[in-house]
Amino acid sequence: MSRPEFKILKKSTKSRARLGVIKTKHGVMKTPALFPVATKAVVKTLDSEDIRKIGFEGVLANTYHLMLQPGSDLIKKQGGLHKFMNFNGVIATDSGGFQVFSLGKGLTQSVGKLGTGRGQGCPCPLPVPSLVKIREEGVWFRSHLDGSEHFLSPEKSMKIQQELGADIIFAFDECSSPLDDKKQTEKAMQRTHNWAERCIKAFKDKTSAVNKQQWLFGIVQGGKYKKFREKSAKFIGELDFDGFGIGGSFGEAYGDLKKNMLKVLDITIPLLPEEKPRHLLGIGYLEDLELTIKKGIDLFDCVHPTRMARHGIAFTSQGKLSISKAIFLKDKDPIDKKCSCPTCQNYSRAYICHLFRAKEITAMRLLTIHNLFFIKNFIENIRERIQQDKI
Repeated sequence: MSRPEFKILKKSTKSRARLGVIKTKHGVMKTPALFPVATKAVVKTLDSEDIRKIGFEGVLANTYHLMLQPGSDLIKKQGGLHKFMNFNGVIATDSGGFQVFSLGKGLTQSVGKLGTGRGQGCPCPLPVPSLVKIREEGVWFRSHLDGSEHFLSPEKSMKIQQELGADIIFAFDECSSPLDDKKQTEKAMQRTHNWAERCIKAFKDKTSAVNKQQWLFGIVQGGKYKKFREKSAKFIGELDFDGFGIGGSFGEAYGDLKKNMLKVLDITIPLLPEEKPRHLLGIGYLEDLELTIKKGIDLFDCVHPTRMARHGIAFTSQGKLSISKAIFLKDKDPIDKKCSCPTCQNYSRAYICHLFRAKEITAMRLLTIHNLFFIKNFIENIRERIQQDKI
C-alpha cells in the first residue's frame, strides 16, 4: 500500500454519524475512533503492548515535544516512530500548532484552549511570561525544558513529521485562545490559511518513501465566530488535503463550549469534502463523544482519560469515582462490576485506593488501563448503535 485509504462503510439515516475504516501500511483503524495521546512516543504509564491489548488501533504523538527530545533525526535513524516505540498500528502526529497556544497565550492568560473552567488548562495557577514569539515566517519557542530557543515553521513541521514517519500528519497552524477577540481570532485564522498552503507545498516537495505513505490533514480554525469558521472550512476544504482537523477554541467557559462546539461542527462539517476523514482535535470527554460523532466526526485525540487516571479518577458505568478517597479502602468490589478490563478482573477498589494513598506508580498504570478500556468500549458501543441505525 502506497498511501493510507479511507472508506465509508455506513451512513446513519438519523444524523451525520458514519462508520468507516482507515487503512495504512502499519495498520487498520475503524472509525469513529479515539487516539490515546502518546506525547513523547509513549502513553504515560503504559507500553505499546498494553495499548494493543486494550484494543486501540492508533496513537497520537507530539511534534514539538519529540523535536526537543530526543529529536526527529534520531527517531528517523531508529526507523521511524513505529519501530522506535514498537507500535504496529496507526500513528498520527500533531504539528506543534497547539504548543503555539499552550506555551504562549495559554501561559500569559493562564487558560486552556477549552476555557478557564474546563480542558487541558495551564499547569500554572497564575499567568507567566510567554515562551513563544509568533511571526508570519514561523514561531520561535523557548524550550520549557532548558530555555534553549527553537524555530518551527510550516516547512520545518513537515520535515520533522516526515522524519518521524507517522501515518497521519497535520498542517502547522495557529490555535487561537478562547479569550481572543474577533480581530485576534481572524488574524490567527488567516495565518493558519497561509501556513496551510506552505505545508502542502513543503509536503509535496518531498519525494521520500515516507511521504508517499503519509496523509496530510489541514486544520480549520476561526474560534467561536460563525463567519470565520465558514471561511476557514471553505478555504481549507478546497485545498489538497487528505483529511481535516477541526481545531482552536469554541467558547470561554464550559457551558458556552458545549453549545458553541456543536454549532461550529454544524457550520464546518457540511463544507468539508464528505469522502475525507474529520478529526476533532483535543476533544475526548465522554459527554462530548456521542454528540460530536452525530455531527459527523470520525477521529478524536485527548489526554483526558489518561490524565484523569493519573489523578485517581476512574470512569465507571455509574459515573466518575475518586478512587483514592478513604471510603474505598475497605471496598472489595472492582472499580466497575460491568467492566472486563484486566484491572477490574484482578484488583479491588481497596487495593487500588491503597496504591494511590501510598503513592505507588502502579496505581496510575492500573487505572490508566481501566480508563482507556472503558472509553474504548464506550466508542465501540456508539459504533454498534450507528450500525443498527439508532443514532
